[in-house]
Amino acid sequence: MTRIARPAFGTFLFFAVAFALCVYFTFAAVQGDFGLFQRAQIDAESRVLTVQLAEVRADVARMENLTYRLSDDYLDLDLLDEQARRVLGMVRSDEIVIR
Repeated sequence: MTRIARPAFGTFLFFAVAFALCVYFTFAAVQGDFGLFQRAQIDAESRVLTVQLAEVRADVARMENLTYRLSDDYLDLDLLDEQARRVLGMVRSDEIVIR
């Protein structure tokens, strides 16, 4: 009796599924929601937002200083004069206005 060798489909199927899983997990590690490219994008956004936060904090500190200088506790006459002239459009008598 002679046996005819059958192709090993089971072995081929096992390695095909293993290869497909490896390709899938590699793709997910690089391009997925938690992959390397997403991480790089999040890091870049984090740096941009950190710079914006510093700018906003500086702006808030400036506004707090101006607000404090206009408060009843601390009255800066120069700032009050500047604000009044800007809002009311008034000019001092010793100023030269060029239009």
